[in-house]
Amino acid sequence: MEENAGLLQFERLAWARGCRRVAGVDEAGRGPLAGPVVAAAVVFAQAFIEQEEHLSFAALTDSKQLTERQRERFFELLVKSPEVEIGVGFGDVPEIDKLNILAATHRSMQRALAQLTAPPEYALIDGRAVPGLPCPSLAIIKGDCRSLSIAAASVIAKVTRDRLMTNLDREHPEYGFVRHKGYGTAAHIQALLKYGAISQHRRSFRPVRDMETIRGRLNPDHDRDRCHVENFKPPAVR
Repeated sequence: MEENAGLLQFERLAWARGCRRVAGVDEAGRGPLAGPVVAAAVVFAQAFIEQEEHLSFAALTDSKQLTERQRERFFELLVKSPEVEIGVGFGDVPEIDKLNILAATHRSMQRALAQLTAPPEYALIDGRAVPGLPCPSLAIIKGDCRSLSIAAASVIAKVTRDRLMTNLDREHPEYGFVRHKGYGTAAHIQALLKYGAISQHRRSFRPVRDMETIRGRLNPDHDRDRCHVENFKPPAVR
Protein backbone atom coordinates (compact mmCIF):
# COMPACT_ATOMS: atom_id res chain seq x y z
CA MET A 1 0.00 0.00 0.00
CA GLU A 2 1.16 3.53 -0.81
CA GLU A 3 0.73 4.78 2.75
CA ASN A 4 3.28 2.24 3.90
CA ALA A 5 5.75 2.82 1.08
CA GLY A 6 7.45 5.87 2.58
CA LEU A 7 8.37 9.16 0.96
CA LEU A 8 10.90 7.59 -1.41
CA GLN A 9 8.41 5.36 -3.20
CA PHE A 10 8.49 7.33 -6.47
CA GLU A 11 12.23 7.86 -6.29
CA ARG A 12 12.77 4.12 -5.83
CA LEU A 13 10.64 3.33 -8.87
CA ALA A 14 12.81 5.66 -10.94
CA TRP A 15 16.03 4.27 -9.47
CA ALA A 16 14.84 0.73 -10.28
CA ARG A 17 14.51 1.78 -13.94
CA GLY A 18 18.12 2.94 -13.96
CA CYS A 19 17.52 6.66 -13.40
CA ARG A 20 20.06 7.77 -10.78
CA ARG A 21 19.57 11.53 -11.01
CA VAL A 22 15.94 12.02 -9.94
CA ALA A 23 14.82 15.60 -9.33
CA GLY A 24 11.90 16.70 -7.22
CA VAL A 25 10.33 19.93 -8.48
CA ASP A 26 7.91 22.32 -6.78
CA GLU A 27 7.01 26.01 -6.78
CA ALA A 28 5.97 28.75 -4.38
CA GLY A 29 4.06 31.91 -5.12
CA ARG A 30 1.43 31.17 -7.75
CA GLY A 31 -1.35 32.83 -5.79
CA PRO A 32 0.09 36.10 -4.39
CA LEU A 33 -0.66 39.53 -5.83
CA ALA A 34 3.00 40.56 -5.71
CA GLY A 35 6.47 39.17 -6.25
CA PRO A 36 7.80 36.43 -8.51
CA VAL A 37 6.88 32.79 -8.66
CA VAL A 38 9.82 30.65 -7.49
CA ALA A 39 10.52 27.04 -8.43
CA ALA A 40 13.12 24.67 -7.03
CA ALA A 41 14.58 21.37 -8.19
CA VAL A 42 16.30 19.04 -5.72
CA VAL A 43 18.36 15.92 -6.48
CA PHE A 44 19.40 13.68 -3.60
CA ALA A 45 22.31 11.26 -3.88
CA GLN A 46 20.59 7.88 -3.63
CA ALA A 47 22.75 6.29 -0.92
CA PHE A 48 22.62 9.46 1.17
CA ILE A 49 18.86 9.93 1.18
CA GLU A 50 18.09 6.25 1.73
CA GLN A 51 20.19 6.50 4.89
CA GLU A 52 18.84 9.88 6.00
CA GLU A 53 15.15 9.39 5.12
CA HIS A 54 14.23 8.45 8.68
CA LEU A 55 16.97 10.49 10.37
CA SER A 56 17.74 14.09 9.40
CA PHE A 57 14.77 14.32 7.03
CA ALA A 58 12.27 12.23 8.96
CA ALA A 59 9.87 15.15 9.43
CA LEU A 60 10.36 16.73 6.01
CA THR A 61 7.08 17.21 4.17
CA ASP A 62 5.08 19.82 2.28
CA SER A 63 6.46 23.22 3.30
CA LYS A 64 2.94 24.51 4.02
CA GLN A 65 2.60 21.90 6.77
CA LEU A 66 5.83 22.98 8.47
CA THR A 67 6.39 25.91 10.80
CA GLU A 68 8.66 28.73 9.68
CA ARG A 69 11.33 27.48 12.07
CA GLN A 70 11.11 23.94 10.67
CA ARG A 71 11.33 25.22 7.10
CA GLU A 72 14.42 27.26 7.92
CA ARG A 73 16.06 24.25 9.59
CA PHE A 74 15.43 21.98 6.62
CA PHE A 75 16.51 24.72 4.21
CA GLU A 76 19.89 24.97 5.95
CA LEU A 77 20.29 21.18 6.04
CA LEU A 78 19.59 20.97 2.33
CA VAL A 79 21.76 23.82 1.07
CA LYS A 80 24.73 22.83 3.26
CA SER A 81 24.75 19.15 2.32
CA PRO A 82 27.21 18.13 -0.42
CA GLU A 83 24.91 15.18 -1.18
CA VAL A 84 22.04 17.47 -2.18
CA GLU A 85 21.95 19.33 -5.49
CA ILE A 86 19.67 22.35 -5.83
CA GLY A 87 18.47 24.48 -8.71
CA VAL A 88 16.21 27.53 -8.39
CA GLY A 89 14.25 29.30 -11.14
CA PHE A 90 12.21 32.50 -11.11
CA GLY A 91 9.28 33.84 -13.08
CA ASP A 92 9.31 37.58 -12.50
CA VAL A 93 6.35 39.95 -12.43
CA PRO A 94 6.73 41.27 -16.02
CA GLU A 95 6.76 37.67 -17.29
CA ILE A 96 3.73 36.75 -15.18
CA ASP A 97 1.81 39.75 -16.50
CA LYS A 98 2.88 39.16 -20.11
CA LEU A 99 2.20 35.42 -20.28
CA ASN A 100 0.06 34.28 -17.34
CA ILE A 101 0.89 32.75 -13.99
CA LEU A 102 0.70 29.14 -15.22
CA ALA A 103 3.10 29.70 -18.12
CA ALA A 104 5.47 31.68 -15.87
CA THR A 105 5.35 28.86 -13.32
CA HIS A 106 6.23 26.28 -15.96
CA ARG A 107 9.13 28.40 -17.15
CA SER A 108 10.42 28.81 -13.61
CA MET A 109 10.40 25.01 -13.22
CA GLN A 110 12.30 24.61 -16.48
CA ARG A 111 14.86 27.15 -15.23
CA ALA A 112 15.22 25.39 -11.89
CA LEU A 113 16.09 22.13 -13.65
CA ALA A 114 18.50 23.98 -15.92
CA GLN A 115 20.34 25.32 -12.85
CA LEU A 116 21.34 21.82 -11.73
CA THR A 117 24.97 20.94 -12.43
CA ALA A 118 23.85 18.24 -14.88
CA PRO A 119 20.45 17.42 -16.39
CA PRO A 120 18.39 14.97 -14.32
CA GLU A 121 17.35 11.68 -15.85
CA TYR A 122 13.86 11.93 -14.39
CA ALA A 123 11.74 14.56 -12.65
CA LEU A 124 8.97 14.23 -10.08
CA ILE A 125 6.64 17.23 -10.38
CA ASP A 126 4.20 18.43 -7.75
CA GLY A 127 0.71 18.79 -9.20
CA ARG A 128 0.01 18.46 -12.88
CA ALA A 129 2.20 17.76 -15.89
CA VAL A 130 4.59 20.49 -17.02
CA PRO A 131 5.48 20.83 -20.72
CA GLY A 132 8.95 21.57 -22.02
CA LEU A 133 11.02 19.83 -19.36
CA PRO A 134 14.48 18.54 -20.34
CA CYS A 135 13.78 15.00 -19.13
CA PRO A 136 10.93 12.51 -18.67
CA SER A 137 8.73 13.35 -15.71
CA LEU A 138 5.91 12.16 -13.50
CA ALA A 139 3.29 14.59 -12.19
CA ILE A 140 2.08 13.69 -8.70
CA ILE A 141 -0.99 15.27 -7.15
CA LYS A 142 -0.06 16.39 -3.62
CA GLY A 143 3.45 15.26 -4.44
CA ASP A 144 4.95 17.57 -1.82
CA CYS A 145 3.66 15.25 0.91
CA ARG A 146 4.23 12.01 -1.04
CA SER A 147 7.79 12.43 -2.31
CA LEU A 148 10.80 13.46 -0.24
CA SER A 149 12.47 15.08 -3.25
CA ILE A 150 9.40 17.21 -3.99
CA ALA A 151 9.02 18.08 -0.30
CA ALA A 152 12.63 19.29 -0.29
CA ALA A 153 11.97 21.38 -3.39
CA SER A 154 8.89 22.88 -1.76
CA VAL A 155 10.98 24.01 1.22
CA ILE A 156 13.68 25.54 -0.98
CA ALA A 157 11.13 27.39 -3.10
CA LYS A 158 9.09 28.61 -0.13
CA VAL A 159 12.00 29.84 1.98
CA THR A 160 13.70 31.47 -1.00
CA ARG A 161 10.53 33.35 -1.90
CA ASP A 162 9.72 34.29 1.70
CA ARG A 163 13.20 35.80 2.12
CA LEU A 164 12.78 37.72 -1.11
CA MET A 165 9.45 39.16 0.06
CA THR A 166 10.98 40.05 3.43
CA ASN A 167 13.64 42.03 1.56
CA LEU A 168 10.91 43.78 -0.42
CA ASP A 169 9.17 44.65 2.84
CA ARG A 170 12.24 46.56 3.98
CA GLU A 171 11.91 48.79 0.92
CA HIS A 172 8.12 49.12 1.12
CA PRO A 173 6.97 48.41 4.70
CA GLU A 174 3.62 50.08 4.08
CA TYR A 175 2.35 46.98 2.25
CA GLY A 176 3.14 44.47 5.02
CA PHE A 177 4.90 41.98 2.74
CA VAL A 178 6.76 40.45 5.69
CA ARG A 179 3.43 39.30 7.13
CA HIS A 180 1.47 38.10 4.09
CA LYS A 181 4.29 37.53 1.54
CA GLY A 182 2.22 39.18 -1.18
CA TYR A 183 -1.00 37.20 -0.76
CA GLY A 184 -4.29 39.04 -1.05
CA THR A 185 -5.11 39.55 2.61
CA ALA A 186 -7.52 42.27 3.68
CA ALA A 187 -4.60 44.36 4.95
CA HIS A 188 -2.79 44.00 1.63
CA ILE A 189 -5.88 45.03 -0.35
CA GLN A 190 -6.32 48.07 1.90
CA ALA A 191 -2.67 49.03 1.36
CA LEU A 192 -3.12 48.71 -2.40
CA LEU A 193 -6.11 51.03 -2.25
CA LYS A 194 -4.25 53.54 -0.10
CA TYR A 195 -0.80 53.53 -1.71
CA GLY A 196 -1.31 52.06 -5.16
CA ALA A 197 0.64 49.27 -6.85
CA ILE A 198 4.41 49.14 -7.12
CA SER A 199 6.39 47.47 -9.89
CA GLN A 200 6.35 44.16 -7.98
CA HIS A 201 2.54 43.96 -8.00
CA ARG A 202 0.99 41.67 -10.60
CA ARG A 203 -1.29 43.96 -12.58
CA SER A 204 -2.71 40.99 -14.50
CA PHE A 205 -4.31 39.82 -11.24
CA ARG A 206 -7.83 41.13 -10.80
CA PRO A 207 -7.55 42.47 -7.22
CA VAL A 208 -4.60 44.65 -8.24
CA ARG A 209 -6.42 45.89 -11.35
CA ASP A 210 -9.56 46.58 -9.35
CA MET A 211 -7.72 48.64 -6.73
CA GLU A 212 -5.93 50.61 -9.43
CA THR A 213 -9.26 51.28 -11.17
CA ILE A 214 -10.83 52.50 -7.94
CA ARG A 215 -7.84 54.74 -7.22
CA GLY A 216 -8.03 56.15 -10.73
CA ARG A 217 -11.67 57.04 -10.29
CA LEU A 218 -11.04 58.65 -6.92
CA ASN A 219 -8.02 60.61 -8.13
CA PRO A 220 -7.50 60.47 -11.89
CA ASP A 221 -4.40 62.68 -11.74
CA HIS A 222 -2.58 60.42 -9.28
CA ASP A 223 0.60 58.79 -10.53
CA ARG A 224 -0.16 55.09 -10.24
CA ASP A 225 3.44 54.14 -10.54
CA ARG A 226 4.85 56.31 -7.78
CA CYS A 227 6.75 53.35 -6.32
CA HIS A 228 9.36 51.41 -8.23
CA VAL A 229 11.78 48.73 -7.15
CA GLU A 230 15.04 49.39 -8.93
CA ASN A 231 17.71 46.67 -8.89
CA PHE A 232 15.29 44.15 -7.40
CA LYS A 233 17.25 40.89 -7.34
CA PRO A 234 16.41 37.49 -5.85
CA PRO A 235 18.66 36.26 -3.04
CA ALA A 236 21.22 33.56 -3.75
CA VAL A 237 20.35 30.09 -2.48
CA ARG A 238 23.94 28.97 -2.14
